[in-house]
Amino acid sequence: MTSSYPHHQIETKWQKIWARKKFIIWHAAQKIKNQKSKAQSYVLNMFPYPSGAGLHVGHLLGYIGSDIVARHHRMKGLNVLHPMGWDAFGLPAENYAIRHKIHPGAAVKKNIANFKKELTRMGFSYDWQREINTTDPDYYKWTQWIFLQMFKKGLAYEAEAPVNWCSFCKTILANEEVIDGHCERCDHRVEKKNIRQWLLKITVYADRLLDDLENLDWPEKVKEMQRHWIGRSAGWEIEFKLKNADWGVKVFTTRPETIDGATYLVLAPEHELVGRFLQSRLKLPNHEAVAEYVEQAKNKSERARVTAFRNKTGVELQGVKAINPWNKESMPVWVADYVLTHYGTGAIMAVPAYDERDRQFAQTFKLSIKQTSLLEPRQFRLLGEKKVKYRLRDWIFSRQRYWGEPIPIIKCDACGNVPAPEKDLPIKLPAVKRYEPTGEAESPLAAVFHWVRVKCPKCRGPAQRETDTMPQWAGSSWYYIAYALSEKFKTQSPKQFWNRKSLDGWLPVDLYIGGVEHAVLHLLYARFWHKFLYDIGVVGTGEPFQKLINQGLILGPDGQKMSKSKGNVIGPDGLIRDYGADALRLYEIFMGPFGDSKPWDARGITGTRRFLIRVWNLITADNKSRNVQETKNQKIERLLHQTIKKVTGDIENFRFNTAVSALMILVNEIEKNPPLSPSLRLSFIKLLFPFAPHLSQELWQRLGKKTLLDGEPWPVYDEHLTENEKMTLVIAVSGRARDRMTVDRDLDRELILKLAALQPRVKKWLENRPVKKTIFVPGRLINFVV
Repeated sequence: MTSSYPHHQIETKWQKIWARKKFIIWHAAQKIKNQKSKAQSYVLNMFPYPSGAGLHVGHLLGYIGSDIVARHHRMKGLNVLHPMGWDAFGLPAENYAIRHKIHPGAAVKKNIANFKKELTRMGFSYDWQREINTTDPDYYKWTQWIFLQMFKKGLAYEAEAPVNWCSFCKTILANEEVIDGHCERCDHRVEKKNIRQWLLKITVYADRLLDDLENLDWPEKVKEMQRHWIGRSAGWEIEFKLKNADWGVKVFTTRPETIDGATYLVLAPEHELVGRFLQSRLKLPNHEAVAEYVEQAKNKSERARVTAFRNKTGVELQGVKAINPWNKESMPVWVADYVLTHYGTGAIMAVPAYDERDRQFAQTFKLSIKQTSLLEPRQFRLLGEKKVKYRLRDWIFSRQRYWGEPIPIIKCDACGNVPAPEKDLPIKLPAVKRYEPTGEAESPLAAVFHWVRVKCPKCRGPAQRETDTMPQWAGSSWYYIAYALSEKFKTQSPKQFWNRKSLDGWLPVDLYIGGVEHAVLHLLYARFWHKFLYDIGVVGTGEPFQKLINQGLILGPDGQKMSKSKGNVIGPDGLIRDYGADALRLYEIFMGPFGDSKPWDARGITGTRRFLIRVWNLITADNKSRNVQETKNQKIERLLHQTIKKVTGDIENFRFNTAVSALMILVNEIEKNPPLSPSLRLSFIKLLFPFAPHLSQELWQRLGKKTLLDGEPWPVYDEHLTENEKMTLVIAVSGRARDRMTVDRDLDRELILKLAALQPRVKKWLENRPVKKTIFVPGRLINFVV
């Protein structure tokens, strides 16, 4: 697309200048104070993992939004921290390397270079001096250090438990990484295995993670997702004895007053008691049916198991009876997959008269439904004890993969698990030729004998390093803190590294922008790590991110989520070449509300490109004229101040689409009322700058200005001029004045007439009297002739 607006030349020019000057105009102002200052703003994107596919237009939306806010805040005089880095460890990077038969380290280096080039071409004003990479040993030294502090406090532990095993990725997955029974990365079905692994006690922080949500400026849907995932329930734990056995079953219920209506018990298929019966020498009469049902339950997703409207399935433990502790009645015991082992006790008392799920189950299997009165609290209070239960489980932290942070633990036969000495950090990932997963519950690192075999730090005897690695989420759980450290990774001492003066100056993050898909993964994990670091005195705030904004998806032209497999991915390179980065920035935010999903339409960027050409021609044409004087057009002056007010408010509230619309309206009116005064030109360029920085900076220079616009003050509006111009009208009926009315001059004529007719002193003279003629003299008179 050709025009008089040379976008390629302009954008390349300013990107080089910005890189050379390293945005020094605002860096010089970043003097950290001891306390969080209102004069500082920390604007952050969720950092990307550098996949080989590169960025597509959907990725860019959040980055465009944050850059608009960051530039706006600088112009308002705030010290702005706006960094970028790379979430480069974990499954995405390793799977890419395996597919392309290259080392993950080489793949990450190549992909980061490509990502950085694409981000730079968009004109984003990131502080690249603070760039971080989670695979940098100087960075993950401190990831390992945090793990060691958790281990020393008893929050990191090793245990054998049922885990999610992805046979395709050949690794354990955290519960949050399993979506409807499938791996959230490869979409293959996940199976349950009993494997020894490392876990983090996130459950210790469950109450704080839940309660502190109330003080966060986050979308309510994200808060609700975290509330649901944590799943706090207050109730009672009651034990039901088994008939002719020494065993009992503890159930958890939020309705203990209904116990007299309980007619059967239900155990989760994974319940310890079910396994005990299956392994007993005294086999159940329907032993094979129970075993088969338990096996089938392993292949069902949690969501499918608890869905209210699906057919209920189950199998009775024949020959097993429980005794109701309230009325001593005998009741059958069933196994059903709508009960989850990790919620409550993994066992429930079924009260079909008061619970819909229990009623459906009872009706399906023709079990008793007993109507009864509810107990008073004093009646059931000796039956059990009050308990608070959570849906949240401890975080499964081990990965049987190569590409991750080594867990800094030494395994000694005599001493057990011993923390690696802090002076030995980082425990570097060894260079290897074969890094593919083994397919067993063991990392490929187990075969690197020269790295694995060490001496025990405690007894000096022979020992081995832990060969499991950390998950991708480890490095991303504290990266926002690393950006805020003034010295970053230059010091060795923890006391020097965790610079509280710097951290207290920037934290919490003022504005965090990212996808809603991270609600119960990254966001929950980062809050957990932050609270732990707060407890040990590393940070001075209880929460990491004060305000959260979720950007919407940009869908493919077919209306579906962009993916390589669907062939609907739109990359930025060709668009930047043909239309320019500024046109692409404007189009993405002009498509619709920032948080909404919207399909890509190639025709839209043509429109924003034309708008920029009009701006270019408008400013450069006026600049060539020597006769432009500082004369003020009152209509344009008033519209300018209204536009300043609207754009200012729209940026702060992420209504970028209506801000751009206001700028377009202003340009339309300016074109109708030439020429453009010098001061108005300068104000308009400042308003446009956060949205289209390259064009704005070039026009600023062509007007004789030598400064960078980031350091220029944001335009200030006159409140009086933002009000619509008023006019006072005399309202007459058949020539006799009946009332007066003051309205906005630019209101629609028909609306003004309707308002006039509704005025009380006018309305009574028009009732039941048809209006034959209406005379309207703008600014003076309305006369209804009846």
